[in-house]
Amino acid sequence: MADDLRSRFTEAMKESMRAGDAPRTSTIRMIIAKLKEVDIAARPSGVDKVPDEQVTQMLRGMVKSRRESVDLYRQGNRPELAAKEEAEIAVIEAFLPQQMDAGAMEAAVKAAIAEAGAASVKDMGKVMAILRAQHAATMDLSKAGPMVKAALGG
Repeated sequence: MADDLRSRFTEAMKESMRAGDAPRTSTIRMIIAKLKEVDIAARPSGVDKVPDEQVTQMLRGMVKSRRESVDLYRQGNRPELAAKEEAEIAVIEAFLPQQMDAGAMEAAVKAAIAEAGAASVKDMGKVMAILRAQHAATMDLSKAGPMVKAALGG
């Protein structure tokens, strides 16, 4: 499975180069360079190529740091830099799995609470662990946390 996402990066880069889309090509090159860094960092633990789950985490981290940059650029009145970061976010997010909508997240949270037998906010860690295990790729866990807390009466 790890090669599937990697081959998508390579194909997307070839397509954007053929189309002459320099900003997209630049962003995809950044993704590939970051992936090489992650692979190299994983080598001491005996892994040549990290699995897709780690690649997805890496992409989410790249999006998160760019969102933070967008906020800072907006505060600093630098809309052109914010726009550049937002364009990079759009390219990176195209490689991420489709995120759950609010309704699906609520249903997943309720199911995880039931599965954990959670009764109060003290059980939030158990519920979050279940959500992470079952839905890490398709759920924004930073949004799920407050939902779990509210559902548990926090």
